[in-house]
Amino acid sequence: MSANRIVITGSGVISAIGAGKEETLQSLQQGVGGVAPVRYLQTDHTECMVGEVKMTNREMMARLGIPSDVPVVRTSLLGMLALREALQESGLSREDLAETAFINGTTVGGMDKSEQFYLDFLGETASSEVPVAYIKTHDCGASTDMIADYAGRFGMTTSISTACSSAANAIILGARMILAGECDKVVAGGAECLSKFHLNGFNTLMILDQQPCRPMDAGRAGLNLGEGAAYLVLESEASAQKRGAKVLGVLSGFGNACDAFHQTASSPEGEGAFLAMRQALSMAGLQPSDVDYINCHGTGTPNNDPSELRAMHRLFGNVLPPFSSTKGFTGHTTSASGSIEAVFCLLALQHQFLPVNLNFSSPIADEEHPESDNMPVTAGNQALRHPIRRVLCNAFGFGGNDSSILLEV
Repeated sequence: MSANRIVITGSGVISAIGAGKEETLQSLQQGVGGVAPVRYLQTDHTECMVGEVKMTNREMMARLGIPSDVPVVRTSLLGMLALREALQESGLSREDLAETAFINGTTVGGMDKSEQFYLDFLGETASSEVPVAYIKTHDCGASTDMIADYAGRFGMTTSISTACSSAANAIILGARMILAGECDKVVAGGAECLSKFHLNGFNTLMILDQQPCRPMDAGRAGLNLGEGAAYLVLESEASAQKRGAKVLGVLSGFGNACDAFHQTASSPEGEGAFLAMRQALSMAGLQPSDVDYINCHGTGTPNNDPSELRAMHRLFGNVLPPFSSTKGFTGHTTSASGSIEAVFCLLALQHQFLPVNLNFSSPIADEEHPESDNMPVTAGNQALRHPIRRVLCNAFGFGGNDSSILLEV
């Protein structure tokens, strides 16, 4: 075994389908989604279906032991819960954090609180419950610092904001730092809460589905937004062996490419997606036939899904590996999606099952590949037990910033 391998020694996750890996695994294996009408976000768009974490801010603060008068934003609360679980599993102590980097992907940051303060400032709401202190929590870096400071004192802390590929790119940056010898332990992932700003923003793009989303389906009508957080503890194999840490999986390859086709839309041929997946395979020294499962970005929008399928066909040919999108479970958790779905993939590898593609009814037709049925994994909404060893996990962002990571056990 190579001392240069990047291994995973811990993971933590929170999303609409569970707080922690135990609840998440149960939901994935039983095919129980978490998308529902808006409940916690203060918005007039109550018609929207979203994947909210089923806790209020105060409930999360109580779970974390944070006093109710401390100004902390929802993005950070989600991140704290996921980070705590990842660190506990990894066995990293507070002292270990001084030699560990923390890389967090987010775009919303503390926007949910600052947008409430803005309305109070204009006198458009009856309440004045958002203190000025929250303005200091608005930017992405402040949210990252809150998450990091809850755990302890990391040797380095930084943020990445590349829209929906943010968390995946945080994982990639962490892996690059380990390979470059800059550190031997990195906690990487992302956190994102729902806000009126990005709910309204996606609504103006006319890509929200008012029903539970139908990724990779011929009748797809858009996405549901979601929220959550997840982190992976990455280490050089030498570091893990020295600590006696249990290895959960291996990050054997990754790729990032930007096709810059459009501000928000994917290119018709999925150029960025194709290049990112090909880079990940090349780095791992694998052939397309070695991939056992693809966790698709699969947002359920008219543009994304056929573009991603074309990219997959370019790489894998007419016969695709088993694939599915898990956004029917959680909604699109935007900047956190890459790490949340990476944890889903890790759970699938550990427990040998294929996450199903919820709400699917009919495949997307592809005139260029009529021999392929483009059928995602379906099993009556039950997770399909299947031997898998290597999985690709895709996360694609606005502007064509596309990333793929390859996980193995």
